[in-house]
Amino acid sequence: LKKYIVDNKESLYRFAYGYVKNQDDALDIVHDSICKSLTKIDTLKDIGNIKPWIYKIISNCAIDYIRKNYKYISLTEEQFVINNDLDLDDSISYDTYENIDLQKALDELPEKYKTIVILRYFEDMKISEIAQVLDENTNTIKTRLYKALDKLKL
Repeated sequence: LKKYIVDNKESLYRFAYGYVKNQDDALDIVHDSICKSLTKIDTLKDIGNIKPWIYKIISNCAIDYIRKNYKYISLTEEQFVINNDLDLDDSISYDTYENIDLQKALDELPEKYKTIVILRYFEDMKISEIAQVLDENTNTIKTRLYKALDKLKL
């Protein structure tokens, strides 16, 4: 488990970041997920299923985190400047995306579709692994994936 976490730390972070869109929150989620996975390692029956198992833990931690912090509203950089008439510090670095249109389209997808697209195309998971992560039927995952792709085309 420790080797898998170390070898895949960037992917785990990216997955958590996909939920919260905030670097600090994503790091908190990954940290909590790692702690939970280390304490619950005895529930992992097959070491071959470690990838869907850890992604499921991260997904659950992210959803719990969002539920607990739903009352906080995130302001975009422009809103912050307009609302506060302050100049943002130039030394602050922000996450950048190579394809902003794709990211915007993904953000507009409902959560059940977005998670499947991220796991399939950004984390390179198989449909069966995604079904394990989300506790859904394989055919349900396939259907949602195709619907998500149709929505992205629009």
